[in-house]
Amino acid sequence: MEPDWIPTRAAGAAALERFLPHAGRDYARRRNYDLGPGQHDNVSRLSPWLRHRLLAESEVVAATLAHHGLPAAEKFIQETCWRTYWKGWLERRPGAWRDYRAAVEGALEPVDRGGREAAAYEAAVNGRSGIECFDHWVRELVDTGYLHNHARMWFASIWIFTLKLPWALGADFFLRHLLDGDPASNTLSWRWVAGLQTRGKTYLARAGNIAKYTDGRFSPEGQLAPRAEPVAEAVRPPLGDPPAGDAPDPYARTGLLVTEDDALPEGLLQTPGGWPLAVALQATDRRSPLPVSDRVTDFTAGALDDALDRNPAAISLRVDASETGMDRLVDTARTAGVGQLVTPWVPVGPAREVVDRLEPRLRAEGIALVRVLREWDRRAWPHATAGFFAFWKRLRPELPELIEAGGRPALPGELREGRTPR
Repeated sequence: MEPDWIPTRAAGAAALERFLPHAGRDYARRRNYDLGPGQHDNVSRLSPWLRHRLLAESEVVAATLAHHGLPAAEKFIQETCWRTYWKGWLERRPGAWRDYRAAVEGALEPVDRGGREAAAYEAAVNGRSGIECFDHWVRELVDTGYLHNHARMWFASIWIFTLKLPWALGADFFLRHLLDGDPASNTLSWRWVAGLQTRGKTYLARAGNIAKYTDGRFSPEGQLAPRAEPVAEAVRPPLGDPPAGDAPDPYARTGLLVTEDDALPEGLLQTPGGWPLAVALQATDRRSPLPVSDRVTDFTAGALDDALDRNPAAISLRVDASETGMDRLVDTARTAGVGQLVTPWVPVGPAREVVDRLEPRLRAEGIALVRVLREWDRRAWPHATAGFFAFWKRLRPELPELIEAGGRPALPGELREGRTPR
């Protein structure tokens, strides 16, 4: 059976512990097979917890290294570090996110007007394309909030090159339905399939490849595009400096702000005796102009509630990203008498957009917003200047030092017992 994607740190730790014995050569041998709903035990399915940082990449890498060593588990560790790479790449090129946002808005205009574009889009998102494998993946995504990574690549290729739909609307569909929908990983992966991420590089879904790696469940012979021409000239956004993060004032009365991008403030941020104020800010509905899946919204809300439960405070609340929600946040912070709100660094994406709007409102009340960068990100993101394997070549020898620099992460048994290293 599929794991219960319960949005708690304890559930993520239990899932990691179950998968850890298979994270070595067994994973490398079987990871590319999409065997269908309920049969995804050849991959970890840790991504919903990693996306919300109920589990940190450093913890998963440390546990895997301890169990297998790097030679046996390099492929699984690489796949875990892809998330770090994509985040670092987008953090240093935020223009790609702005371009994506504009592309979604532009592509929705003809859909809103109706006609052929609207009919083709509605057929695709309702699983009525007539391509059996694609329609199956639509139903699996909507019903479960998950797709195997290989299926995501095939899906994106069919969407763009066979159905000839705007790539940004496909990325938007994923972001609205995936439990692990991540602004960086999702946007940049769709850009890569479309030929926008790497000049001259696209991904073409082939019937034979689908038949092989679905173990013969699907064979869309004669239904798929024979070629994949880039949808536009690849223009790489300018490269900026990696962020440095802020340092909290040790003498200020300090409150905690948690977002859906990092629900693991303990171990990164400390206050003796608990927080006077802890606020969870949910921006899930800002992922898209269209409705976000209830499954995604509920998982994210649960992750934020779990973060508040693990970080006791005199005042705890969860607010949404509406004007009313932000008014409530600011009013509560003022009433609590905090001089600063500290938060784990919020990477480029919907939550960042909301936090950027929140900051001047807090400042007007004399409250500083302090964004603290994890050591893992501080050391890894500067390497995200080109492709993943150039990033990995620089990151690989630094892994032991990088893990040590961030403090020894908890291992699965400790996580299950609720112990978090300080």
